[in-house]
Amino acid sequence: MQKELAVSADQMLAFETDCHIFSGCGFEAPGVHSFIFKPLFTVGGIEFNKTMLLALVGTVAIVWFFWAAFARPKLVPGKLQMVGEAGYDFIRRGVVYEGLGKKEGEKYVPLIVSLFFFVWIMNMWAVIPLAQFPVTSVISYPAALALIVYVLYISLTFKRNGFVGGWKNLSGYDKSLGPVLPLIMFLELFQNLLVRPFTHAVRLFANMFAGHTLLLLFTLATWYLLNGFGILYSGVSFIMTVLMVAFELFIQAVQAYVFVLLATNYIQGALSESH
Repeated sequence: MQKELAVSADQMLAFETDCHIFSGCGFEAPGVHSFIFKPLFTVGGIEFNKTMLLALVGTVAIVWFFWAAFARPKLVPGKLQMVGEAGYDFIRRGVVYEGLGKKEGEKYVPLIVSLFFFVWIMNMWAVIPLAQFPVTSVISYPAALALIVYVLYISLTFKRNGFVGGWKNLSGYDKSLGPVLPLIMFLELFQNLLVRPFTHAVRLFANMFAGHTLLLLFTLATWYLLNGFGILYSGVSFIMTVLMVAFELFIQAVQAYVFVLLATNYIQGALSESH
């Protein structure tokens, strides 16, 4: 079954090459099969597929960019250093300092900056020619990133507040709440221990999954309608494809920003004193 489903978006486009409206073949809409890829090769029993390759190339590109930008920093920055400083400073001041303060937040700047650019590049693959697939539309990648933030959040909570204070922090313990305290504690624990990491991962995954599906839908529809009277509708679909690409560029940056904004908010909650 896995092999039968392993048809990428590129393979689906190739399959539809000779399929147009009025030619007797039906339109095959994108689905789950558009997000499953055949292994490129196997190393030590581990299958290496397209998403893993894109994640690796994206990581190398980010490391190379910042290394090239800051390996030999100059008082009067060049173009690459200027772009690097602008991106770094935007996250440092606009996210970390705003959420944690300059003194407390400085130590977390490298993590938050790294998360932002990694998520952004993984999202950007969706509109880059030849790649055309957002790595974060595969749930395992957002889940892994959310897990990193979650482990940091829990560890900082107990490190800052101690064992008892940590549980008070996570449960929202406040004896002034009176009879409703048990209910509040249950809801706070449920939210902090289960809901937060789940929504942190799913928010990014769902937006990228939906965006890529829409892009595939309009791209395939443009080609499928390119026949006879369908050409008029094909033009409309093509316009929608262009608009969706522009919209996705915006959403990709926003989702990376939201992901690190939430991560900073969780860290801030872990560092706050329990009641």
